[in-house]
Amino acid sequence: QAQLVESGGGLVQAGGSLRLSCVDSGRTLSSYTMGWFRQAPGNAREFVAAISWTGGNTYYADSVKGRFTISRDNAKNTVYLQMNSLKPEDTAVYYCAARGSSIESMDASEYHYWGQGTQVTVSS
Repeated sequence: QAQLVESGGGLVQAGGSLRLSCVDSGRTLSSYTMGWFRQAPGNAREFVAAISWTGGNTYYADSVKGRFTISRDNAKNTVYLQMNSLKPEDTAVYYCAARGSSIESMDASEYHYWGQGTQVTVSS
């Protein structure tokens, strides 16, 4: 099963960039569709981006389209989220998740494994 650990979060000024990484220590990443979600205090967990098994298909929330890029390196059992032009409203805990299906999903309830999250804070 997937054992996911995120890293790369931190404090950045508006307009800046961060790259999040999610490593699967179970070395099974290639078996899963992967997604990134985020949750701000008092808000529900929301979809950010998803990527297919091979990386050929990607999906984004409208709020991040054109600013964020999801990618994966199955040989390194790692999925990435490059975040550019960050805004204060991007502040949240970011989670990576694995879905044991070839069909991508924007629904958090359809993901089977989750990391512990990494905090991203964007100051104005």
